[in-house]
Amino acid sequence: MFKIIENVNIAKDVYKMLLEGDTSKITAPGQFVNIRLEGKFLRRPISVCDCEENRLTLIYKVVGEGTEQMSRMQQGTTLDILTGLGNGYDISKSKKPLLIGGGVGVPPLYYLAKKLIENSQKPSVILGFNTAEEVFLEDEFRALGCEVFVSTVDGSRGIKGFVTDVMGDIEYDYFYTCGPMPMFRAIEKTAKTSGQYSFEERMGCGFGACMGCSCKTKNGFKRICKDGPVLEREEILW
Repeated sequence: MFKIIENVNIAKDVYKMLLEGDTSKITAPGQFVNIRLEGKFLRRPISVCDCEENRLTLIYKVVGEGTEQMSRMQQGTTLDILTGLGNGYDISKSKKPLLIGGGVGVPPLYYLAKKLIENSQKPSVILGFNTAEEVFLEDEFRALGCEVFVSTVDGSRGIKGFVTDVMGDIEYDYFYTCGPMPMFRAIEKTAKTSGQYSFEERMGCGFGACMGCSCKTKNGFKRICKDGPVLEREEILW
């Protein structure tokens, strides 16, 4: 059980929820939680943006009834949350990592950046959005000490274009990414190194029992909620 400490709007249709509760099951950046909502049959999976002792930060976008319901929740509300779900990112792969986030794929990269820096790796970060009003966490990544690049499709903030228009100007030996599938396909054509992709799938249970989010890889079928959501570049079938 987690108590809401804060639930605020930080960008267009994007909210940050700070919760208090037991975070001991969260062991790697890139993991997610599954939130039970009153009146909804299925829990809502949300990636972990940040995690400290007894404090959990989630950033989510209002895209349907469930997240709209979350956006109206008040300070002090108690939520039933399954934590520590998914495999998370492996941070042992690089010396010069590049983090690439698109839209609501950005939040888990913040916790990843913190862990990489703790491991004496200084990441470069590309944050991709459609317009300036959608940009979030730019200042927070800079405060960590990351080299940050922002791209917007309409050019209203940072570099005009897509995240792949920025990748060629950055030196890196490995990449980590989270975002929409069209962005993944573009990265796959552009990236010069190995890397890890964090996928989104419609999930039933969130912990590997229902098999509803299974996808085929070069190593057989994998459950995105249990064996993922992070998959290595070399095992993905596009």
